[in-house]
Amino acid sequence: MDGLVLEAEGALFTQAEMARARALGRERNLRGPWEYERAVVAVDPPAGTLSGEGGDACGIVVVARSRLRGNDEAGAAWVLEDRSVRGLSPAGWAARVARAAKDWGEALGCPVRVVAEANQGGAMVEAVLKAAGLACPVRRVHATAGKRARAEPVAALYEQGRVGHVGALAALEAELLGLGEAGGASPDRADALVWAVTDLLIDRTGAGPRVRAA
Repeated sequence: MDGLVLEAEGALFTQAEMARARALGRERNLRGPWEYERAVVAVDPPAGTLSGEGGDACGIVVVARSRLRGNDEAGAAWVLEDRSVRGLSPAGWAARVARAAKDWGEALGCPVRVVAEANQGGAMVEAVLKAAGLACPVRRVHATAGKRARAEPVAALYEQGRVGHVGALAALEAELLGLGEAGGASPDRADALVWAVTDLLIDRTGAGPRVRAA
């Protein structure tokens, strides 16, 4: 049992779904060069102090969209990296987001944009990102539903096998497994993932959690 993260009571995400997501990621790696339609760097800014000390972590998760198999128009989301960080100032985490967007834009060769939750800082979030040198578009989103309600449509995509995990994402998976009836404790990584997958797979169809985009 050592090292095993248990599902929270009433968990939206299960160990079996995490295992399948990892298996999909391994399968993707074995199939060689992959073409992505677009990618998102999602950021859930910390709600702590301006210095970043003592606040929540800043969730930063990179996800890309492709077709799942052959000509499947439904598409799949691939979680490529978790760059979440704790203890940085706004300038610090914004620079980390800008770097992730640059790195993955070059690596994937597809359009990249940043999706940033702006409930805490509004337009200031985008201003901080631009000041850090971010060159790609920014979409500001505002949550109008609770964490669990926002995550439910994404959990359904995991159940359908439409989200794959590429590489080691243990901390992110632990937060997803912790999203139980109480919503989890400051699931910054999980929140960022939910925003990214929602943008790539759910908002396209008009379904999903209640989100107001700036």
